[in-house]
Amino acid sequence: MSDIENVIILGDGIAGCSAAIYNARAGLNPLVISGPESGGQITLTTEIENFPGFVDGIMGPQLAMNAKAQAEKFGTRFVADIAKGFEKKGDIIEITLEGGDVLQTKALIIATGASARWLGLPSEEKYKGRGVAVCATCDAFFYKNKEVLVVGGGDSAMEEATFLTKFASKVTIVHAKDTFNASKPMQDRFFETPKTAVMWNKQIIEILGDNKGVTGAKLKDTVTGDVTDVNCDGVFLAIGRVPNTSIFKGKIDMDAWGYIKTQSTKTNVEGVFAAGDVQDPRYRQAIVAAGSGVQASLEVERYLNEKFKH
Repeated sequence: MSDIENVIILGDGIAGCSAAIYNARAGLNPLVISGPESGGQITLTTEIENFPGFVDGIMGPQLAMNAKAQAEKFGTRFVADIAKGFEKKGDIIEITLEGGDVLQTKALIIATGASARWLGLPSEEKYKGRGVAVCATCDAFFYKNKEVLVVGGGDSAMEEATFLTKFASKVTIVHAKDTFNASKPMQDRFFETPKTAVMWNKQIIEILGDNKGVTGAKLKDTVTGDVTDVNCDGVFLAIGRVPNTSIFKGKIDMDAWGYIKTQSTKTNVEGVFAAGDVQDPRYRQAIVAAGSGVQASLEVERYLNEKFKH
């Protein structure tokens, strides 16, 4: 068992690194456990043009690396491992890592994010960031006057598709059933928006492309089994997100979808805070994650000062 840490941060994405920067500058010597997706979801994004301070934009992976380097500059320590166990023992929190180590800390910031649901296709993996995307707000600008497909049938798919129409020349939703499960207002808004279409009873079985990126998709009819090819310049997935909270189930309050419930960034467990997409099913933006990471770090400082007279 190692010495007791002041604060452990789970996740080295934008939320985690933002928290680490502030906690490190406050002299708390934070320890960050990187997790299975180092850098977080932002590493799957190409150019980011809406993060303040980058007039000419910045690539998603570069922003993630910059945030980590900045945290390291102020003394943050990073461990490449995955948390697999969580226990609160009195005033101390224990985190068990897959590598076998058991760490103790006075405070914990959960910044493990939420992973997009993927189709699970090899071709999808091949074109991630090169025509296959999971965030219209992040990437729609790059599809000006282009044709895109949106996969899904819920509110998220309606929202993503409607937003994409501001840029794309045509937005077609591909849905495996013959009815949407989105709310009626969201459906009405989608159908009333120009440049939209729907392919009912269809599922993508392969993403088509070349060395420049996506050029189309192979669709299978879920009723007849017929397979057809369609041309497109991009495929946006809107089939849900999965918050990375499995080790906290039954131990920290969550909503029906597994997102951690917070007041500001405080959870129902004293000394445990949550920041970024793991507690934000709505906005899912890097700048919002950064802000909540800072909030969590300031809450940690206040907690340690009050609880442990740090």
